[in-house]
Amino acid sequence: MKLFPNNFLWGGAIAANQVEGSYNHDGKGLSTSDMLPSGILSPHQTREERTPGIKDMAIDFYNRYPEDIALFNEMGFNCLRLSIAWSRIFPNGDEESPNEAGLAYYDRIFDELATHNIQPFVTLSHYEMPYSLVENYGGWADRQLIGFFEQYVSTVFERYKDKVKLWLTFNEINMSLHALFTGVGLQEDASEQEIYQAIHHQLVANAKAVKLCHQIIPDARIGNMLLGAINYPFTCNPDDVIAAMHENNKWLFFGDVQTRGKYPGYMIRYFKENGIEIAMENGDLDAIASASVDFISFSYYASGCASADPKQKEVGNIVASVPNPYLKKSQWGWLIDPKGLRILLNFLYDRYQKPLFIVENGLGAIDELDENGEIQDDYRIAYLNDHLVQAREAMLDGVELMGFTTWGPIDLVANSTAEMRKRYGFIYVDRQDDFSGSLERKRKKSFFWYQDVIKTQGASLTVK
Repeated sequence: MKLFPNNFLWGGAIAANQVEGSYNHDGKGLSTSDMLPSGILSPHQTREERTPGIKDMAIDFYNRYPEDIALFNEMGFNCLRLSIAWSRIFPNGDEESPNEAGLAYYDRIFDELATHNIQPFVTLSHYEMPYSLVENYGGWADRQLIGFFEQYVSTVFERYKDKVKLWLTFNEINMSLHALFTGVGLQEDASEQEIYQAIHHQLVANAKAVKLCHQIIPDARIGNMLLGAINYPFTCNPDDVIAAMHENNKWLFFGDVQTRGKYPGYMIRYFKENGIEIAMENGDLDAIASASVDFISFSYYASGCASADPKQKEVGNIVASVPNPYLKKSQWGWLIDPKGLRILLNFLYDRYQKPLFIVENGLGAIDELDENGEIQDDYRIAYLNDHLVQAREAMLDGVELMGFTTWGPIDLVANSTAEMRKRYGFIYVDRQDDFSGSLERKRKKSFFWYQDVIKTQGASLTVK
């Protein structure tokens, strides 16, 4: 019996700054990601002090994409989520004309995908923007970035309107609250006033991108993307339930604005009680109200707990939360909670009543080659199997789920710490943290497992 419908989108997700390399080739400008050689959890560098990082070459997808796409095709992908590096198209972000070499590169990518019948699913801004926009404008603190983003997205919509029919605006937009330089180009000591002002500009830009997509590519669909950081109450104490509500509202705020088209009451109250006044221009709220996204996409790696007792919280890999005593942790301390995916899917569908898409889910782990030079990553298979089973449970609950793209189908540079040893892929890449390695690609055990899952539409999954 098939667990997933025939029109389900199967694939993987990658990001330009974590796979492409060639950071300064073919007219590309420096991006904010290029200034974080040790990952988003480290201080960023300036242009003058910039040192080489592993992302400068990454896994050389820029040159090796035909080989990698052929491997994705071998697994059976009908969808690949990838991003366009804004600084390949507008190296400084504020030019009047785009960089043709950058546009032509993504033409080649999309054409290669088309030869394998893999649908491109493109993120417009995935944890990077032209660094010059930070140097010269202070990042998203300056509302001029709305116009620069409009120019960028209208350029790529016009260029690729016949090749790309699935789009996302900002990757994990709610991470702007936790990684300020990566999310909105602000310094880490920025005030809440400055942070939410920058986020407002980003939300207006999101709305304008949605409207432009609908105008330029009427048969396309464009969604938002959230980090699905669902929190449970640590206990049934009503104070913990309220604490969980507040923690969830911090990230649901972004989905509410992008989907419902207005600032929610709980956020208006928060602004008032914390002395935050968002400067808006005439038309901002109208733009937001008139451009609801077509679907909701999100990443899901782990759940958390919330408590009214601040002593319960511990610092996680990226976001601090209260540990759940009922769950095991990954090697990087992320709580493994497959049933949380079903809970989140139901929660988001009940809230928004729009199609959902799981665009990131995967297990970062240290993969060791065995005596035969193979990788027996049964831990990754178990993780993904259990999450897919729960995704199907949510569909049986009535949730409309468009697809599932794992993070990442091929080993890539980890975003948080810029390391290769934290591997997610079905495909091993011989690239090490000391910059050594042949870049050879090798199929892991999970490669053949995922191939079978796609081929059988989920019938090969193990239901416990």
